[in-house]
Amino acid sequence: MDTNNYTVKDFKSDQDVRWCPGCGDHAILNSIQKAMAELGISPDRTAVISGIGCSSRFPYYVNTYGMHTIHGRATAIATGVKTANPELTVWQVTGDGDCLAIGGNHFIHALRRNIDLNIVLFNNEIYGLTKGQYSPTSKRGFISKSSPYGTVEDPFRPAELTFGARGNFFARTLDVDLKTTQDVLIQAAKHKGTSIVEALVNCVIFNNGTHSAISDKEFRADRTIILKHGEPMIYGKNRDKGLVIEGFNLKSVTIGENGITEKDMLVHDAKCEDRTLHFKLGTMSGDLPVALGVIRDVEAPTYDREVEKQIRDVQDKHPQIHKLEDFLRTLETWEIK
Repeated sequence: MDTNNYTVKDFKSDQDVRWCPGCGDHAILNSIQKAMAELGISPDRTAVISGIGCSSRFPYYVNTYGMHTIHGRATAIATGVKTANPELTVWQVTGDGDCLAIGGNHFIHALRRNIDLNIVLFNNEIYGLTKGQYSPTSKRGFISKSSPYGTVEDPFRPAELTFGARGNFFARTLDVDLKTTQDVLIQAAKHKGTSIVEALVNCVIFNNGTHSAISDKEFRADRTIILKHGEPMIYGKNRDKGLVIEGFNLKSVTIGENGITEKDMLVHDAKCEDRTLHFKLGTMSGDLPVALGVIRDVEAPTYDREVEKQIRDVQDKHPQIHKLEDFLRTLETWEIK
């Protein structure tokens, strides 16, 4: 990290933010700028890569290096940026359509390789930029311009994809919870490897209220749980609810009923290498609260550093090789006449 003290202003560009008033993207932008300032990494050592979609306008709004790429390919380009210059802090900003539809293959392989990228996945369960078609995260039965009678598909769940692709960092946040958002973004940036932050955002024009069941302040505390490593899994407006294991499943219980105490609650271990419980926490629904905060944070070798190390090893063993042509001349060659 740099020794300079940065402020949010250092990471704001001079461009007007062209998102609809009330769009959840504004809150995530604000939180990322605050996280960047707190991390203390200079703007000229930071790059923001995006694909196509409303969220992908992001590089214009931050005072860092950036690239607005093509649909679904932000992960591939971000991989190249990080591998070519491992000292850069690379953020990828993407949406549920850009990342999980046309970009889905790149997404899972970035996780498998564990490239040191900070991927912020804006999930509004709709294609907003192209005016309201259903996306890979839209719920079954969702009525949209491209599904006027309701979708007949089950959606992707980003947590499920992340863990299935051997991901080592997954967090989730709500656009209306700025404190949790900033906290998980900082933890994501500090994690060495591919970090996924699913940001549940509201599209006020084409899918207004899609997350209202958990985002409305009136009952948010009773329908979400903010997980923190090393702390018991307790939630609720009165902090009287918690999670326990019953058989192979998670169960929500009330403290004080049937002799249940705080000591009976599960304690969150984000560092556990086994993904089983992280998977269950990341996919909770129905009578269980939606998990927010950092669900998984496990260290593992990163692709970019392993490539860098491999190059150094080859250079040490073969000091005569300085460029590709030198390497090719060490191989068997023949001349065609």
